Amino acid sequence: MSEYKPPSVIVFDVNETLLDITSLEPLFERLFGRPEVLREWFAELILYSQTMTLSGHYTPFGELAGGVLRMVGGNKEVRICDSDIAELKSLIGSMPAYDDVAPALGKLRDAGFTLVTLTNSAPTASPTPLERAGIAQFFSRSFSVAEVGAFKPHPATYELVASEMKVEAGELCMVACHLWDTIGAQSAGWRGAFIARPNNNVLMAEGVPRPDYASDNLIELADLIMARNLRS
Repeated sequence: MSEYKPPSVIVFDVNETLLDITSLEPLFERLFGRPEVLREWFAELILYSQTMTLSGHYTPFGELAGGVLRMVGGNKEVRICDSDIAELKSLIGSMPAYDDVAPALGKLRDAGFTLVTLTNSAPTASPTPLERAGIAQFFSRSFSVAEVGAFKPHPATYELVASEMKVEAGELCMVACHLWDTIGAQSAGWRGAFIARPNNNVLMAEGVPRPDYASDNLIELADLIMARNLRS
């Protein structure tokens, strides 16, 4: 068995992991009369982003987001206007950070970890979503899957970060609230750290890779990562 090498670079997913997508609920309440339609829309968005990648196609995440909103509207016989799409994109770009995010990031940065992000969203001009959420200062780099034209969990998305950061796969740890993201990272040789956000939990089934670290609070998750490093 190879010797455990603790991670030195912590890579964060952005949407829903760091930034709270429940801030989009008022839009879905207005359009559909039920805020929980947000979850249906987001699940379809992830499904079709991964379908595009598996089929060898690529469309920016924001464009898919608007298209999926129109699709869900069609399914429910609700007319979606251009202004609704514009409002969705504006809200996505200004989602707030969860309360546990800044303290956890500060802990990890002060402990000597390099922090970066890897998101399905395309790059945006300043002010970026991270800047608007007040957490951009914690990260040394921000990576987008747009650079490889494939959505997570395609291996190329994780290879991009390893190559750009000039580190071995085992030195990277993916923090995400989507288990498909930690599974993808672990399959690329990374560590996986799962943060349970609303409507996101670990899938317990035979053969499904379990994350190396898991918690329902990002501060506690940071403590688990740091404690493992101290023991190594």
